[in-house]
Amino acid sequence: MKNSSLIILLQPTNLYEEAERRYHEISEHIREIEKKLQKAPSGMIHIAATAARTQYYLRETKADRGGRYIRKSDTKTIGTFLRKAYDEKLLKLLKNEAKNLGILLKKTDHITERIRQLYSNLPTEAKPHIDPIEMSDEDFAAEWLNDTYESREIPEYVPVYETNRGERVRSKSELSIANILADRGIPYKYERPLLLTNGMVIYPDFTALDVKARKEFYWEHRGMMDDRDYARQAVLKMKSMLNSGIVPGKDLIITEETSTNPLGTNEIHEVINCYLRQESSGE
Repeated sequence: MKNSSLIILLQPTNLYEEAERRYHEISEHIREIEKKLQKAPSGMIHIAATAARTQYYLRETKADRGGRYIRKSDTKTIGTFLRKAYDEKLLKLLKNEAKNLGILLKKTDHITERIRQLYSNLPTEAKPHIDPIEMSDEDFAAEWLNDTYESREIPEYVPVYETNRGERVRSKSELSIANILADRGIPYKYERPLLLTNGMVIYPDFTALDVKARKEFYWEHRGMMDDRDYARQAVLKMKSMLNSGIVPGKDLIITEETSTNPLGTNEIHEVINCYLRQESSGE
């Protein structure tokens, strides 16, 4: 039997994906810099800087301790050799970083995914006996969705809006939000109760899951902002959430509309693109 209170979950990481991206990016820069240096003139610049002035000298080799003085007015020559010196130093550093990233990528052998699959590859009947520290996106979304709850009862006088998943919501805009979330494979729960730090229980319209980040977002749609009493209650609800550390833009999404300015489906997609971009097949 699982004892979830003892589980220390690994935080999601894109370390290896980012390392691979960085490795390819650096490799491209290395190739470009090497091409530039092949065309660069021979010699190197030496900068003699004091508190009073800076002088430039062109040296043929590293062993040359003197060099030909370059007048400050000869900005073309100074610029050419300064860029060459920068490129040479940069090339050395990039090659060192590429070498280290190459070692990391060679030794990982997709170890992060293997850790996730260690649990996900178990037979279904075996999984309840394991407390995984990491699991696949699909398993994480499935377990998140399996957490049951009791939402608020919707009065009979409220018009019936039924989502594609067969659940009832309170408005046409909530219907659009629910269906778009489902179509885009983003797990969500409608009006799941949330206990605030002051002991109050509220019911955010949606609790949506960014699967890859393992992060929940509360989504409040305020659909009658031209109604004074409704707007006042909406503000009080947001203040209660703020006092519990739930901050708009961080873990709280807010959309609004009035009777003459309804929420559009394109706006719903924009919000999802901003906060819930990682799509999952966990639905």
